[in-house]
Formats: sequence, structure tokens, C-alpha cells
Amino acid sequence: MIEEHWTLAARGLRGAADFWSVRFVDERTDDHSVRNDIALPSRHVRERGAMVTAWVGAGAGYAATANLSADGVQRALDIAIARARACAAHALIDHREIARPAHSGSYESPNARAALPSRREWLERLAHECAAAHVDARIVERVAGVQVTQSDQLYLSSDGVRIEQQFRFLMPSLSAVAHDDDDTQQRTLNGNFGALAQGGIEVLARYGFDGAGARVADEALQLLTAPNCPTGRRDLLLMPDQMALQIHESIGHPLELDRILGDERNFAGWSFVKPEMFGHYQYGSALLNVTFDPELREEAAAYAFDDDGNTASKQYLIRAGVLERALGSALSQQRAGLPGVANSRAAGWNRPPIDRMANLNIEPGDQSIDSMIAGIEHGILMKTNTSWSIDDHRNKFQFGCEFGQLIEQGKLTHVVKRPGYRGISASFWRSLAAVGDASTRKVYGTTMCGKGEPGQVIRVGHASPACVFSDVEVFGGV
Repeated sequence: MIEEHWTLAARGLRGAADFWSVRFVDERTDDHSVRNDIALPSRHVRERGAMVTAWVGAGAGYAATANLSADGVQRALDIAIARARACAAHALIDHREIARPAHSGSYESPNARAALPSRREWLERLAHECAAAHVDARIVERVAGVQVTQSDQLYLSSDGVRIEQQFRFLMPSLSAVAHDDDDTQQRTLNGNFGALAQGGIEVLARYGFDGAGARVADEALQLLTAPNCPTGRRDLLLMPDQMALQIHESIGHPLELDRILGDERNFAGWSFVKPEMFGHYQYGSALLNVTFDPELREEAAAYAFDDDGNTASKQYLIRAGVLERALGSALSQQRAGLPGVANSRAAGWNRPPIDRMANLNIEPGDQSIDSMIAGIEHGILMKTNTSWSIDDHRNKFQFGCEFGQLIEQGKLTHVVKRPGYRGISASFWRSLAAVGDASTRKVYGTTMCGKGEPGQVIRVGHASPACVFSDVEVFGGV
């Protein structure tokens, strides 16, 4: 049960507001890691606080507090009401026209209450994989780690809505660096879009952590002796861990409705997507089906309610390649007059929620990995992101990967290093030629999606099958 004193602190709240809400957050994170067989100091972080929102007339105000006593929360509400009253006459949006959260409820991550290893047990497990990666003298660095986060949240409103959500996140990581003859190559278990998921100890098995040390090191050695990726136009088979980055940058950010409306233009840029495109714009080929899916509970950004208390459910954003719906919260939907989703999310207790990605996924197709490879005459397989660059309209992009393997006449051939590819978002997705079936689909997540002023770094999840794109410009790095 989430701490009852939070309910008591909010029960007596008083103020001349048409509506108020308070969102309590208690989040604890533990990091354990082993580098080159030496256990590094563990890190423990705990953050506790509350965000209060008040609506007065057309205006809205926010105030955050780390004082979770009844007096502390009341002072925050008083400040939020004063700010809402001050801006009511100048508000561009009339908050009285926005639907209020209507339902109480709860959410709990899978195995959120199951026991986890002790610090000693974690370090023993990490040390085992770190040692297993020491397969050759050319492996100069080996790191194994795990991050565990428990986040308890309680949302209460003046309308009597009560929402409890308890999240547990695990993120195992593993990397090996090989060096020889003035060349250095790194191979990781999951790259920048890593093995972040909700759940318990089963998350390690889901990402193949146990037993991965030797395999990751061997692949780093393969890269060390591999030729550079060739330059030219080829069919491109992207594996799910790289698809996660592709979805994130060239679908997720462009479809954030507040960005489309211009809110991010002086920080992280606009979007090539315009409000008038929804309902008919051909974003990708007919094989492209993209969903906002907070109901996939093992994925990093699964939840039952967003941080404004709105009920979350699976929605299609792109269906058969056609753009249908934006990543827009209730506020942005009211501003734009467009359909959206329950994606008003905050990075922590001291930030107001804004439009954010959550679980943004590509639905499976009907191709096995073998059939996709067999259908490529002149191509390349790429996996695991290392670098990304995209313009301020989220349109032109260039991405680099850790690992590449050429495909010739329907067969995988030799490994290549420093593979990269570039394109333009919409034309790239229109070149989608094959979508893997459920057996190729994997779930990934990251802790580091940044947006907003002041900045907010938040967790997102992406599930995707392997996908083939036709006639893509590929190149080798330096």
C-alpha cells in the first residue's frame, strides 16, 4: 500500500480553486556494477516529493514541494492557486474546457513485490559475467551492471479521484571493449536503447544477460578484425534493438503534439508533421502499423493512468502507413482539436507533465527472420545503436550501429564494423518492404529520453520486430 500519510496530507487541503490535484512520488534507485573484475561502489538515490496542480477560471498553476506534511502540501496548493489566478486573464487555453480525470484505479508492475537479490548477490552475478568476458588479451575493458528502480506514485484530486501506481524497473547492462593495432571496438548487450523493462529478476533472462559475457566479448573481437562497412545503396535489415532508436527519433518525437504546435522549437526543434496531415498522410508503406500501447506491462512505460490522471489505453497512431493520431495529451488535444492519447508524463515529482512518448511500438508482420534474409539479394543487417543525429524538424537523420553483417544472394556473409545509414523520415518509412513476425519482436527501453524546459529525462519503451527497408544509403564510419 502506498503511504497513507500522503492521503492524510491531502485530505484537509483547502483553497479557492475550481479543481486541484496532487501527485506524490517516492522513487528509489540502486546501481551495481563490476568493471574488469573489480566491484565499483554501489549508488543509491532516493527522491520524494509532490507536484500540485490548480485550475482557477481559465488559468492553471503548478507548485512542487519536498515537504510532504499537511502544511507543506497546503503551502504548495496556495502557491499553485495564486499562479493560476495570476495567469487566468492571459491564458491561451481555457482549462475549464479540458475534461477532468474521472476514474480511480491502480497499476502494479509485474512481480513488483517479488524479492530481489541482495547487493552481494547482485555483485556475484555481475562478476561472473564480467569474468566470462575475459576471453582474450585484446579485451581491455569489461563492464557488467544492473540498475533497479522502485517508484511509488499516488494521484489525488479535489473530485475524489484516487490513483495508485507502483512501478519496478530493471536494467541490466554488459559491454566488452577490444583493442589491437590502433583500433578499438565495443560490443554491448543492448546498446543505447537498452534492456530497461518492468518486472523482477526475470528481466535478466528476457534480455539474455546470464551467459552473455563470452558472446559479447567474442563479437567485439569479430569487429576488431572485420573490414569497414561498405558505402552505397543496399537493402537494410534492422534488428529490434536498432529499430527502437529508429522508432524513437523518426516517429516518436515527430508525433509529439506539443512539438508539432511549436512548444519545443527553441530547444529540441519542431516537427516535419503538420496538424493538417492527420487522417490521410502516408507516413510509411502499407506494412507500417504503429501503436501507443501502455498495456504491454513488461515494457518500460506501461501504466494505467498518465500523470494527469487520464486513463491510458492502446491506440493506433499509424495504421497501414496512414497517420491517424498524435502523441498528444488532453491539454494538447484541446489546443489542436486533434485526437491523442493519455501521455501527459513527468520525469519526477518536481516537474509538471508534458506530452511524452511512452510505449511506442511497431505491430508484428508475417515474415520470419530467415525469410527476410532469404528475400535480400544485396543488403546488410545492422543492430545495436551507437550514434544518432537528426535535424531540428526530426526529418533528415544519420544513425550508426555497433554490428553489421552483409547479406548476399539471400545469405548472411561476413561481419563489417562501424556500419551506418542515413535517410529522410517519411521516405525511409515508405521504403519499408518487410516486417518480421512475432518471433522476431523484442521489447527495449531507455531511461534517457530528453525534452522540455526545464529539462525532463524520462523512461520510454519500444517494441519492434525486425524490419527490411529497400534501397537505403549505407556507409562505413571512421
